[in-house]
Amino acid sequence: MAKPKLQEVSVVDKIEVLLLGQIQVRRRDQVLKNGVEIAATYHRHVLSPGDDLTNEDPRVAAIAAATWTEEVVAAYQASLPAPLPEPETTEE
Repeated sequence: MAKPKLQEVSVVDKIEVLLLGQIQVRRRDQVLKNGVEIAATYHRHVLSPGDDLTNEDPRVAAIAAATWTEEVVAAYQASLPAPLPEPETTEE
């Protein structure tokens, strides 16, 4: 009898552009036995306008290139809260 063939497959199965230009990406990690899915898990991450896209799915990079105009990146940056001041330190 042949040994069952197990295979792991990862695929980006959902890409959403949010109101401020962030891109939400869902990756589906599947375990297949003889080509039939026996388990799956999901991983999500969010990219903000201007983020590095080096390791992203080409479809995600294409959507970012189309939607992350200079205006969108500037508006996103302007929407972020001001950084907190550094805490004061006292010397003893």
